[in-house]
Amino acid sequence: MSVRHSLSAALATAVTEVGRLLREWREDPSVRSGVWQGEQFKAEADAMAHRALARRLRAIDPHVPVVSEEDPASLSNPRPPRYWLIDPIDGTASYAHGFDGYVTQAALMIGDRPEVAAVFAPQSQVLYTAVRGQGAARDRIPLSRLTPGPPGQGVLTDNTPAPSGIARRVYERFGYGEYLESGSISLKLCLIAEGAAHLFVKDVAVRDWDVAAPGLVLSEVGGRLARLDGTPFPYRGRYEHTGLVGASDPSTCRAIAHWLGL
Repeated sequence: MSVRHSLSAALATAVTEVGRLLREWREDPSVRSGVWQGEQFKAEADAMAHRALARRLRAIDPHVPVVSEEDPASLSNPRPPRYWLIDPIDGTASYAHGFDGYVTQAALMIGDRPEVAAVFAPQSQVLYTAVRGQGAARDRIPLSRLTPGPPGQGVLTDNTPAPSGIARRVYERFGYGEYLESGSISLKLCLIAEGAAHLFVKDVAVRDWDVAAPGLVLSEVGGRLARLDGTPFPYRGRYEHTGLVGASDPSTCRAIAHWLGL
């Protein structure tokens, strides 16, 4: 087994264990309690999951630092050349309010790109993994390469009961006929990677830890993740961006960026 496959297996174990803890903790109302900070809901479970996941990642390799939204000090320093970028709970509002659409996830970053990734959805107990250049998998079964299709073909996904905001504009402009309500940013990108959806567009604040792990899963099956202007996430400098496009066909990302004219 290669070093990266060994890391992938260890990372998958770590996120799966933390995901199972999140399911157990969810029975405690104090763990789910929290407050809205701008567009993000923060719960006690975020900090608990951060500690549990960081501890497991340090056990894999104590020399690789952990960068997390739940550890402000880790975000204030220059990015290390090699680090774990984690989102202990992507979809905290879903977690706190009894919905299934949340995940726990991590990516091993080397330089300015993710190289190994794992995303675990605790309620469905589905695990997505990827190793750069070696494909992606769902529950350890390799995902097939996505079949290219023009903009408007397939399923648009978002986290509202019906398309709204920019998702509605795209839905109508490009003629999508199907829509899938889903949960966290990461989960929507993974649904595209497995072929259940084909496009996700958002124009809110997006952080690198939201997209690094699922972005690698998506790119390893031929999909594309980009910012609204069509450029890739740089994974350097500041961690926050405005908006994203995730698509099963790179040409769809380009078409939407061209239409938005950013």
